[in-house]
Amino acid sequence: MSLAGRNSESTAWIGLGSNLGDGGTQIARALDLLQQSSTIQVLRTSPLYSTRPWGLTEQADFTNAVAQLLVRTGPLQLMQELKRIEQVMGRKQGGPRWGPRKIDLDLLLYDKIILFRPGLTVPHPRMHLRAFVLAPLFDLQPELIIPARGTVRSCLARLQIRDHGSLGVERLTDENFTWK
Repeated sequence: MSLAGRNSESTAWIGLGSNLGDGGTQIARALDLLQQSSTIQVLRTSPLYSTRPWGLTEQADFTNAVAQLLVRTGPLQLMQELKRIEQVMGRKQGGPRWGPRKIDLDLLLYDKIILFRPGLTVPHPRMHLRAFVLAPLFDLQPELIIPARGTVRSCLARLQIRDHGSLGVERLTDENFTWK
């Protein structure tokens, strides 16, 4: 299988986050831009979550969600498209790590592929440690397998035990996020 380009359809999962401006509006715009791509179809989205920042904690809370995509391109090209959308939306490269951002798009999973390339590791190397990824992903598919880590359900349970049940995420919407 060539990872450079694919003609068949694959499933990818992405994380979306924003803490500059209205997070829901920023996430909706990113989803619109994804949907406009000829190689990407947004299948479904999680509810929105509010997440306390970490790393650089002196900033506004983040709004986060996860989306399941049907893609007709390889993971490297998908990552390039995610970066292009971030730039279109005004994200500047080189700011502080874990700092404020209008939009952040992370490729979490691509089919069952394990990939280590410069600039791209799939599955996302820290997704199993991030409640702001696991909680919305759990809403969509709790038994989804994160290669070499287990199911979303088991990763979230381990995280809850480690953090004594306080994950720092709060669901903002009862239903899956509808952006159209």
